[in-house]
Amino acid sequence: MEGIIAGRTASAMPGLDIAEQRSWNNFLDAALRLYATLNKALVESHRLTLNDVRLLDALDKAAGGSARMGDLAEELMSLPSRVTRQIHRLESQNLVTRCSSPDDGRGVLATITDKGREVLRDALATYGDGVRTHFLDRLSRTQIAAMGENCRRIGAGLRSDGAPARLGRV
Repeated sequence: MEGIIAGRTASAMPGLDIAEQRSWNNFLDAALRLYATLNKALVESHRLTLNDVRLLDALDKAAGGSARMGDLAEELMSLPSRVTRQIHRLESQNLVTRCSSPDDGRGVLATITDKGREVLRDALATYGDGVRTHFLDRLSRTQIAAMGENCRRIGAGLRSDGAPARLGRV
């Protein structure tokens, strides 16, 4: 019978029922709006995008404040060429420096500067305030825990070659 998925009413998106599509649309809308809201606040207050803050934070946490460009691209789930452009822009603001890797002359290391650490501290405060205001304060502690666990499961499934996360795994 067309329009029915195993006893459920099909939605406009093939393979999803109406409740599944609504859940997906709500998640996607909230995630994109939250990203845009946080990004706007960071750009207006610090002239940094959310991706810039994530990159600077990754460098700040790296041993010696340095990381290979390819490793940054992987950690940020970004294309190497995009990370290169991003590093170039941050370098022009004196927030990072670039140099050849001492271990491999072909590799390039990005290093956070003292100014980069200072700017990052301020940006992380804005970021944290935004997460609290627009995400955490709208949920109960139980909902926060459930959201965290659900997102962990989704992420774990995507990290393991796209295989779905198994229920019951912790």
